[in-house]
Amino acid sequence: MQKVIEVAKRDFATIRTGRANPAILDRVTVDYYGSQMPLNQVANISAPEPRMIVVQPWDKSILGEVERAILKADLGFNPTNDGNVIRLVVPQLTEERRRELVKLLKKDAEEKRVAIRNIRRDANECIKKLEKNGDITEDESKKGLDDIQKLTDKYIAEIDTLTANKEKEIMEV
Repeated sequence: MQKVIEVAKRDFATIRTGRANPAILDRVTVDYYGSQMPLNQVANISAPEPRMIVVQPWDKSILGEVERAILKADLGFNPTNDGNVIRLVVPQLTEERRRELVKLLKKDAEEKRVAIRNIRRDANECIKKLEKNGDITEDESKKGLDDIQKLTDKYIAEIDTLTANKEKEIMEV
């Protein structure tokens, strides 16, 4: 369940908000000498201003590849290449686009909740099997099921908190 929370944090960080955030580019891969490499492994990514991301490849010969990869990722950016670095101006989000991003966020959050519930179901089945085989008593089984439910509630509440914080960040103007 903790891994689901970590994945949720990473996934939510890649959802665009009105501010420049280098994590937006985490899913971008670049063709680097015949193999696909994550952008952050072939370039330095920074956000020197609230509305700008600067990508500085360590190898200047792949500047064009990096630019194509950013365009292909369809993030809504128009990269500008000055021969040394690529600048991405983060456009202001429209109200409609903000609502779409919130819908995507909520859909993603629900998938994470389902994953946590699936883990709960598997753990409950395991405990019931142990009780059926006589490895644990009925009281131990009940306590185990209660503990699993408490953990599930805790992690679902954490997902809800992460979702609410990200939604607030997206809807900020």
